Amino acid sequence: MKKALKVFFNIIAWIILILALIVTLLVFSSDRNNGVANLLGYIPLTVESDSMKPTFKKNDMIIVKEVDDINSLKKGDVITFWTIIDGKKVKNTHRIQQVVDENGTKSFVTRGDANDLDDSYNVYGGDIIGQWHNVKIGGFGKVMSFLRTKTGFFVCILIPIALFFLFELYKLILTIVEVKRPAAPEVDEEEIKRRAVEEYLAEQKKKEAENASSDDQNDENNAE
Repeated sequence: MKKALKVFFNIIAWIILILALIVTLLVFSSDRNNGVANLLGYIPLTVESDSMKPTFKKNDMIIVKEVDDINSLKKGDVITFWTIIDGKKVKNTHRIQQVVDENGTKSFVTRGDANDLDDSYNVYGGDIIGQWHNVKIGGFGKVMSFLRTKTGFFVCILIPIALFFLFELYKLILTIVEVKRPAAPEVDEEEIKRRAVEEYLAEQKKKEAENASSDDQNDENNAE
């Protein structure tokens, strides 16, 4: 039971470490890339509006994948792209309503599933961040936003990593102490059995001698 618990806690500790490292990579990657984290071509994003309800909603986390060839995109696909809203360059995730080809240059007319009108600007290849392939985690975008803050990073990333290394240090110290501890003398089971038999036989001989002595004493008393 003790060994099983030890293995269980080791597995939990490694899972926490791996998750913390993944989130760390995502956070630092997004900081270096205009808020767009990229892990092996996959990009987690926090939904910031309800323009795509009911497909996904504000504070959900969606995973989009880099697009290798914009010619593969078609009507009905959901893409994330850079656009201008209220004079600011922001990320947006909407569905393609029409593919436009002008003199060999492709662009895309997009619209949110909850909107009645198409977006004001067409999306060109250089604006596209990635394509959504139906992967979402409800409400987790809020968690990712929190992890990007100093408090979130400290509480959810630095502390678990520190605890993991303290745990591993504790195990290392226990191992060193165990190695340096004098080894207990090896016990020969056969020798123990032999000695037990000898002690038993000696005890039996002693009892026989006492019984014999008692019988002799009784005979002498009867003779008198």
